[in-house]
Order: sequence, then structure tokens, then C-alpha cells
Amino acid sequence: MEWTAEAIETLRALWAEGHSTAEIGRRMGISKNAVVGKAHRLSLPPRPSPIRREEASAPVPAPVAAPEPVAVAPNPAPAAAPVAPRPAAAAAPALSTLPPATQPVAARPLPPRRPAPPPTAVVRPFQRVGSRSCCWPIGEPGTPEFRFCTAEAIPSKPYCPEHAAVAYVKARDRRDDAA
Repeated sequence: MEWTAEAIETLRALWAEGHSTAEIGRRMGISKNAVVGKAHRLSLPPRPSPIRREEASAPVPAPVAAPEPVAVAPNPAPAAAPVAPRPAAAAAPALSTLPPATQPVAARPLPPRRPAPPPTAVVRPFQRVGSRSCCWPIGEPGTPEFRFCTAEAIPSKPYCPEHAAVAYVKARDRRDDAA
């Protein structure tokens, strides 16, 4: 776009009115990005972010502490013989007014988790009798029965004639499939 003096004045006027860059572009018949680029080059004041955010100065409410559990007296037991109080020197200080079942337990740190070891795979080196042996796999890899053919291979091929017939299938002519 050619930015004439008239176009620049229109841009400045629409910008000062507070229109969005997309709206200015529609009114002027140009893209929003052209408006943004020219406004930046003209050092026009930046637009406020369209994203509405809560003010950072707003106080964050403090977390509310859970109320203390109230000790509930168990059902009254039949009258028992009164117990004489112990001397004050021998009395241990009370840890809590809560019954033993509801007293907090000291948190123990959990031991770090170790990743599970990878499954052990049976890895056997390829035991080729020579560079002229077939390397067609037989059986399920990872089982003790797994092996390779090891018959004599065709020169310049990794397989014997029997396995080469399976591995190297000639592409059929498309005219044969047309009928």
C-alpha cells in the first residue's frame, strides 16, 4: 500500500478515536497488519491489551484454616473405681487434648520413586556362518527357539533361493489385473 499523507492522517484520526486495528483496516480497505505496522513506524501510542485481567493489586484471600476437630467423649462406661492422680513431677506433659486415634501423625517423607527397569530382552548376536549364509529369521525373536536359516545364500543377496523367492516378489503388470 502506498501511504499518502491523507491515508496517514486518516490512520492517526481513527487511532486517536480508539478503534481496533481490524476496524481501522476495514474502514481504510487495508489489512490489520498493515495498520499495526504503520502505527508502529509512526510511534503511535500502543493499544491496551484486549485481554481482561484482574488487577494485580487486588488482595488474594488468605487460605482458611480447617477447624480443629472436636473430641467426642465415648459412651459413658460403667462407674469405675476412682483413680488417684499422679504427682505433678511424675506426670508427663499432655501432647494433645485429642484422643489418640485423632492425633496428627508426623508426616514422613516418601522415598524417591525409581523408574521401573526396562524389560530384559534376549539379545543374541547374529551368528552368520559366513557372508554366504541366509539370514532369514525363523521363530519369534526373544524366545530360545529363535534362529536364522543359515543355508547358502544367493550371491549378492542375503537369502537362500527358497527365502529369496518369498522376499523378492516380482511386481505384476497392471494390465494383468485389469481383467
